Amino acid sequence: MPSETTPDPVRQKALNALTDKFVEQGHAHQYAQALAASIIFQTDLDLRNAQLSRLLAWLKQEHSNTYQFALEIVEETRAEFENRVVKG
Repeated sequence: MPSETTPDPVRQKALNALTDKFVEQGHAHQYAQALAASIIFQTDLDLRNAQLSRLLAWLKQEHSNTYQFALEIVEETRAEFENRVVKG
């Protein structure tokens, strides 16, 4: 997992390239940077969702006895996260 203090060079390069592209389109630099960051963040979420979906599909097919436990862990994680969000 990438460190919070060490920027990922691929993400940083993507952030810079997207920011530059939005600035070229006439957006203010601060807005362009925020927009680029949100796009990269959403792409990262989509990737992680695809990874989890693929892993669960593999578990279901290859290790059906473990699959149900994995679903329970995923559900527990979702519930814990929602509780943290609600509590602030």
